[in-house]
Amino acid sequence: MPMHAPRRRPFRLLALLALCLPLAGPAADAPATLQQRAAFRQAWAAAQQGGEGWRAWDAQLAGYPIYPYLEAAALTHDLRQLDRARVEDYLRRYPDLIPAADLRRDFLLELARRQDWDGFLALYRPGLGDTLACDALQARLAHGARLDFERDLAALWQKPALPGACDPVLQAAHDAGLLTAERLWARIDRAVDAGQGGTVAMLAPWLPADQAQAAQRLAQALRDPAGAALDAQRWPDTPRHRQAAALAVQRLARRQSDSADAAWQALQARFRFTPAQRDAVLYALALYHATDFDERALERLAALPATAQTGASREWRARVALARQDWPAVLAAIEAMPAAQQDDAEWRYFRARALAATGREAAAQTLFAALAAEPGYFGFLAADRLGQSYALCPLDPPSDPQREQALLAEPGLTRAFELYAVGLPRQARREWSRALDGADPATLALAADLAYRNGWYDRAVFVFSSGEALRYYEERFPLASQDGVVPQAGQAGIDPAWAYAIARAESAWMSDARSGADARGLMQLLPQTAAQVARRNGLDWQGGDSLYDPVVNIALGTRYLAQMAARFGGAPWLASAAYNAGPEKVQQWLDARGALPPDLFVASIPYKETREYVARVMAFSVIYDWRLNGKALALSSRMTPVGQPYAPPPAGAPRRPVACPVVAVPAAAPAESASVPAAPASSVAPAAEPAEAASGGSAR
Repeated sequence: MPMHAPRRRPFRLLALLALCLPLAGPAADAPATLQQRAAFRQAWAAAQQGGEGWRAWDAQLAGYPIYPYLEAAALTHDLRQLDRARVEDYLRRYPDLIPAADLRRDFLLELARRQDWDGFLALYRPGLGDTLACDALQARLAHGARLDFERDLAALWQKPALPGACDPVLQAAHDAGLLTAERLWARIDRAVDAGQGGTVAMLAPWLPADQAQAAQRLAQALRDPAGAALDAQRWPDTPRHRQAAALAVQRLARRQSDSADAAWQALQARFRFTPAQRDAVLYALALYHATDFDERALERLAALPATAQTGASREWRARVALARQDWPAVLAAIEAMPAAQQDDAEWRYFRARALAATGREAAAQTLFAALAAEPGYFGFLAADRLGQSYALCPLDPPSDPQREQALLAEPGLTRAFELYAVGLPRQARREWSRALDGADPATLALAADLAYRNGWYDRAVFVFSSGEALRYYEERFPLASQDGVVPQAGQAGIDPAWAYAIARAESAWMSDARSGADARGLMQLLPQTAAQVARRNGLDWQGGDSLYDPVVNIALGTRYLAQMAARFGGAPWLASAAYNAGPEKVQQWLDARGALPPDLFVASIPYKETREYVARVMAFSVIYDWRLNGKALALSSRMTPVGQPYAPPPAGAPRRPVACPVVAVPAAAPAESASVPAAPASSVAPAAEPAEAASGGSAR
C-alpha cells in the first residue's frame, strides 16, 4: 500500500455517534440519525424565518442533541418582538448551552436599544464584552448610580479603542471630573501606539486648553501624516509637538519615503528630538526606502545605529542585497543578524546560496545538506540543489477506539459533530472549542483524527500544527475528493496539486471561511470576481453565498487560478503571488526585478504576507503532489524563470521519491507549518514589518 493511501480503522464516527446520541426508540442506528439530520435541516430553514413553524418537526427531533438551536434561531429572528419572559424561559431550560449565551447577549443589546434598563440589569452578566459592559454602566447611571473610576472604568480605559456604546459613559465620567489630564494622556499614548487617531481626536477636547492642541496634532499625525509633516514646520518645540512631528515623519515614510526624507531634513533643525525619536525616524526611513528598493537602501540599513536596528531592518538589509545579487553584502547582512534570526531556514538557505556564489562550494554544500533534511520550502529548494529526495517522514496519529467512544459520549462534542453534519460549521467549531477547552494533547489528537476521518478537515489542520504532529501529513493535507479538485483542475488546465495547495493555504479547508475583504469559501474568492469567472467560463452563478458550497468554490477557484497562470506564462509561483497580492502588483515587481532567479524574486517581494504565501503554497504543492502520486515533482520545476513558459506536468511525468532522512526532523518547519489565514482572512504583518505587507487578497 502506498504511504499516502487512506488508513482503514475499525471505528467510524457515524457508528460511534449512533451509540452516543440519545435517540428515541429501541435502536439508535445510523439511518435514524440520518433521518433526524434531514428533519433538522428542514426545521432549521423554518426557524431562520422566525415564528413557530419549525415545531412541525418536533416529533422527529425528540432528544436530538442540537434541537435547542432551533428555538434559539427562531427567537433571535423575532428579537424585536420578544418580551423578557420568553427569553428567560429559554435560558432557564438551557442554561449552559452556547445558543443560550448568544440569545442572552443578543437580547441584552435589544434591551439597551429599547433603553429598558430594568430588564437589562435583570439579565446582565459580567464578561460579555465592552459594548455590554458600557451598556451596563449606562443602566446603572440611569438608576442614579455614580461612577467610580477604578471600579467601573479602569479596565476599559486600558483599551486603545472602545465601541460607541461607551461614549455616553465616558461623557458622564468627564462630567463627573474623573478624566484627569494624567488619565487622558495615558489613554492617548496607548491610542497613538495602536494607531487609533479617532480615539486621540475624541479625547483631545477634554484636555486643558493648553494641552488639547498638542493632542490634536498627534491625531493629525496619525490621520494625515503628509499634512502634519508640513504643518509641523510652524509648531512650537514642546515635548508633545516633537512626538507628533516624529510620528508624522514615520507614518509618512510608509507611504512616501522621499517626501518623508524631505520632511525630516526640514524638521531636524526645528525640533530637539530625543535619541529615541531620532532612532525611530531613521529606522522608518531606512526600512521603507528598502521596501522600495531605492538605490541607497542597502547603505541606509547598514548605517543604522545599533539602537535603531530590529529584526525587520536586518532582514531587509539581506533582502535588498539579494535583489542586487550582491553576495558579499548578503553574507554581511546575515552575519549582522542575531543568532536566532540567522538560524531561520530562509537565512540558512541564502547563506548557502551566497557561499556558493562566492566560490565556497564545500561550505555551501554542507548547509544545503542540512537544510535538505527539513520538510518545507527552503528544505525542498536545498534538496533540488543537491538532487536529493525530499525529506518527508509521515506518521499516523495514535488510535484508541475505547477513548474515542468515551470522547464522543461528551455532550458538547456530540453537538459539535452533529452541527457539522447538518451544515453548520461555525456553530460546530464553537461547540468543539468549548468541549475541548483545557483538553490534553492526546485527547485533542483523538478528536481531530475523528473529525478528519469523517470529512471535517479543518480540525486536524489546526490541531496538528506543531511538534511531531507536523508529520501527520494525511490529516494535515487532506485529499477532499468529494469537492472535485482533481477533475476541476484538469478541466481548468492546471496542476491539481497546486490547486489543492492554494485551497489549503487560503482556508485550511474551512468551507465557510470569510475574510475581512469578503473573500469566501475554500479558495477565498470575492463574489464579484467569482461572478466574472463564471461568466467567462460559462458556469452557473447563484450569488455570493454559493461560494460556501465547496463544489462551486473549487470549480470557480480553479478557473481563476488558470486565469492568473495564463497571465504569467503558466508559472504557478507567480500566479500564486498574483492570487494573493493582485496581478497588477506582481507585474510591478516583475517590471522592477523580473530578471532575478525565482528564489531571489520571492525573497524580494515587498509584502510579507505574499512572500510567505508563495513559499507556503509551493511547499504545499510538493506535499500534495506526493499525496496524490506517491512521489513529487521537483519544486524547481514549478518555479520556472520569468519569461520561460510553464506547462502543467503531463501524465507520467517523472517524479522523485521521498525519503525519511536519518537526521531528525525539526519540531517546526515554518514554510510547511499549519499556518492559516486568520479568520480566515489575510494575516496581518507585525508592527516592525512594512505596513504594505498587511495588504493582500485584492485580486480575489
